[in-house]
Amino acid sequence: MSGKVVVNRCMSLDGFIAGPGHSMDWGGGRALADFVAPDDFAEVAAATGAMLVGRRTWEVGDQMEAEEPGSTDYPFSGPMFLLTHRPLEPPDPEVTILSGDIGEAVATALDAAGGKNLEILGADVASQCLQRGLVDEILVYVLPVLLGDGIRFSSPGLARTDLEPLSSTRSGDATILRFRVRKQSDQTDG
Repeated sequence: MSGKVVVNRCMSLDGFIAGPGHSMDWGGGRALADFVAPDDFAEVAAATGAMLVGRRTWEVGDQMEAEEPGSTDYPFSGPMFLLTHRPLEPPDPEVTILSGDIGEAVATALDAAGGKNLEILGADVASQCLQRGLVDEILVYVLPVLLGDGIRFSSPGLARTDLEPLSSTRSGDATILRFRVRKQSDQTDG
């Protein structure tokens, strides 16, 4: 069985995946894991075989980890790919740098996922993948907070993307929504 390409996001009820300045403060010092039931969080991580992360998301995570060690812990242990044109300083031997065509980057990372899902993190990378028709599913953790401003779920200019609802589950204080991305061929077939 081949894994899927899954955009994985946490989002405020008003549609922001981060606050102003890329802040990931969801209120009261709470991280995503504090909102989601541990078993659900672990189940998603267990289905993930590799991650493809955008540079800005990587830098925000690095900053969060430096300011509060353990704040970005995620029970995932597969290969990590960073889509960027700049090398990491200092280099991280556990991260593979990819640049160039988004389709090639996704194919490389999905192959490394070993039949499990490839998780896409980062607004720009996710939008590029959606524009190219590379995403199979979108997984959203809707958090009970209104941010009012920040980084929107999708980048400006993203074309309409039709989704098929797969599930809606209450998990701790969050609601987990899962959608299948309808491909162009699905939309013309009926």
